[in-house]
Amino acid sequence: MNKAQLITLVSEKTNVTQKVAKVIVDTLFDGMKESLEKGDRIEIRGFGSFVVRSYGGYKGRNPKTGEIVDVPPKKLPFFKVGKELKEMVNTVAG
Repeated sequence: MNKAQLITLVSEKTNVTQKVAKVIVDTLFDGMKESLEKGDRIEIRGFGSFVVRSYGGYKGRNPKTGEIVDVPPKKLPFFKVGKELKEMVNTVAG
């Protein structure tokens, strides 16, 4: 599912226009991005949680030249699936 499909689904489920549904979806995603940018944790019961993980710098290797390069520390968003979603996906897949 992509963002446009999500907007259509929200529009259909809530009986609002596509324009209003787009505002709802954009507001939700913007709020989530802002929370992660501040380093906050997002938890959605039954779905999962989003956290920002910090990774230290290290010495890497350029695969083309073999040259050793410094890779700076970085932060990346990480999603951990919730128990209910994991069970639902495994039931459908199994």
